Amino acid sequence: MAMIRPSERDDLTLGAKLFRGLGDPMRLAIIELLAGGERRVTDLVAELQSSQPNVSGHLACLKECGLVFDRPQGRAVLYRLAHPELFELLRSAEELLEATGFEIALCPNYEEAEVPE
Repeated sequence: MAMIRPSERDDLTLGAKLFRGLGDPMRLAIIELLAGGERRVTDLVAELQSSQPNVSGHLACLKECGLVFDRPQGRAVLYRLAHPELFELLRSAEELLEATGFEIALCPNYEEAEVPE
């Protein structure tokens, strides 16, 4: 069994933090919408049928992690994906889910996440 060097362990920890940040269905829904272009918080609230504080909190999390950027436009703030690779990562995850979705759905190690309507 190969030993994991400390620098590799740091990389693994950082990767786990990324996936933990993406592990919320509301944040994934926001990312999916932002992949289609810039949105205001009010646009996201309407599309996700959620509350403004909830959406704003998730946007703040994504912004703090460097996954979304914002820019003021008049009195509004527009949000967009910071890196197109994020959308590519999610598309790759969808392909993986097509191959393993049944097993993941039955996996007893993780609770089923609630998906925003």
